[in-house]
Amino acid sequence: MTPHIVKWWSGWTSLLLLPAAFVWLVPSVWPKWLFMWGLAFAIFVGCKWLTWRRIPVPNATLWRHLGYLFFWPGLDAAAFLNSDRHVVRPRWPEWCFAFAKTALGGVLIFGTVRCVPGEYPLLVGWVGMIGSVFTLHFGIFHLLSCAWRQVGVEAKPLMNWPVLATSISDFWGRRWNTAFRDLTHRFLFRPLMARIGARGAVVVGFLFSGFVHEIVISLPAGGGYGGPTLFFVLQGVALIFERSAVGRRIGLGRGFRGRIFTAVVLLAPVYGLFHPPFVLEIIVPFIGALGELRWN
Repeated sequence: MTPHIVKWWSGWTSLLLLPAAFVWLVPSVWPKWLFMWGLAFAIFVGCKWLTWRRIPVPNATLWRHLGYLFFWPGLDAAAFLNSDRHVVRPRWPEWCFAFAKTALGGVLIFGTVRCVPGEYPLLVGWVGMIGSVFTLHFGIFHLLSCAWRQVGVEAKPLMNWPVLATSISDFWGRRWNTAFRDLTHRFLFRPLMARIGARGAVVVGFLFSGFVHEIVISLPAGGGYGGPTLFFVLQGVALIFERSAVGRRIGLGRGFRGRIFTAVVLLAPVYGLFHPPFVLEIIVPFIGALGELRWN
């Protein structure tokens, strides 16, 4: 194995071994939803370790290292650890907006979901899942971003108005879950692009996303295999088409047509990403575990 390959794989060991160790060691009596959260956390810890180990910032203080490792869900270690970065501190409207999104998620989980008839468990699960995303990804993570930027640390919000995306590239590249984007772009896409070209790197990147979501979604649910992979394969194909000569000629990647194309590509196959086994076996019991539903 060449030194270049060794360097590229350096740090990936934890990302591969931690989830495998968790699956092997987790007690079989754990509920599926707890298994899912634990597995997702194991993968996140591996990603966090990879970014922290491979992005040295010599002058970073101890508190920044601890903050990055334990109190920030983002994966851009260079930005977080670098004290020389100019940071735009949040103003009170942004704080209010972050609190409002957290509150909206709480209302969906602890209020709206109780109004959904129990004979529609899929609808219960989807309402609870949307509420969880608003509470965590849009709400709490945004509050953490505000808190860190308030003390001068560059920690940009992980969700950057995804509803305003004008293209598939725009959505996945800079608006949705930029933490995962930072990881795959730095450690997967850029190294592969030099070897197999941009299109090949895009395909591998989305296949990797599909594989990760199969582990986090399908494996704990015990079903729905292939749905998440198909979803992300379609995203990669759509992105390549969007950037093609034909795609540019018909107006994809910008304006109204770009928005419509993006919405269709994202929403039409989303049922395969969050498939019924995941919603019924993971999300609905999780909502029930929060004490808001009682299933007989």
